[in-house]
Amino acid sequence: MAKSFHLDVVSPEAVVWSGEVTTLITRTTDGEMGVLADHEPLMAALATGSSLIRAADGTTVTLAIHGGFLQVFRNEVTLLTDRAEISEGGVDDARRLAQALADAESAD
Repeated sequence: MAKSFHLDVVSPEAVVWSGEVTTLITRTTDGEMGVLADHEPLMAALATGSSLIRAADGTTVTLAIHGGFLQVFRNEVTLLTDRAEISEGGVDDARRLAQALADAESAD
């Protein structure tokens, strides 16, 4: 079994998702990146797009993310996002939802 780490996905409105995960794949302003347990500490700016979470219980969660920051430190990962929603579909649906979140913000 793969080693796990703790992930919190937090927006200004709420904790969108929290739990033990084995893999996080997310999009930063420098490109797509993956995070596994014992990853080196880092901070990165998040880009609008999708984040794929493989939970320790075997389930997969796809999120639509609009902006924010990623922090990795001591097997704890935080996605601090401007806006995030859990997508019911796959990665493509999450990317469309993320773009809708970005469009809604620019219309405000």
